[in-house]
Amino acid sequence: MWWLAAAWGVFVACCVAGVLLFGGSVAGGVANLAPTRTFASGETITVPVDPAQKPGVYIASDTRVTYDCSITGGSGQARLARTTGSQKVTAGGAVWEQFLVINAPAKGDYQLTCTNQEQAAVRYGVGRDAFSAVGGITGGLAALILVPAAGLLVAIGGTITVLVRRSGARKRLAVGG
Repeated sequence: MWWLAAAWGVFVACCVAGVLLFGGSVAGGVANLAPTRTFASGETITVPVDPAQKPGVYIASDTRVTYDCSITGGSGQARLARTTGSQKVTAGGAVWEQFLVINAPAKGDYQLTCTNQEQAAVRYGVGRDAFSAVGGITGGLAALILVPAAGLLVAIGGTITVLVRRSGARKRLAVGG
């Protein structure tokens, strides 16, 4: 009977592992979105841009503002493009909304400047594009489903094996007894 307990223990362990993997991938994906470099209106910062990292430009403001951003430098002509929809992430007590993506042709250091006309408390930041987190969340969701499913298959297989062998042993004892 301890084989049954071991088989179902594997299932429970796989469920716990699936939940932990899912939580870790979602938390990691969201944490990577938050701006790692922040700056004020009118300030120019140098941003190391890797096109594979899919950088995005975020804004944190309590009011709507009219902004103007520009990017220069690097080893090619980078462009700023508006994002579609509304992607928000909360980090460090601030709600950051992605409003631009940086389309750079090559890896390099670029100078980014954003300004706004309104007199408001506005912070800008550079982080990863919100859509780049989808891969991590999808992987976590797969782990949430597949790891417990594998544990369930082991538990069911173990249960069937034990029951079949016990039945066979009982039949052999009945015939021999």
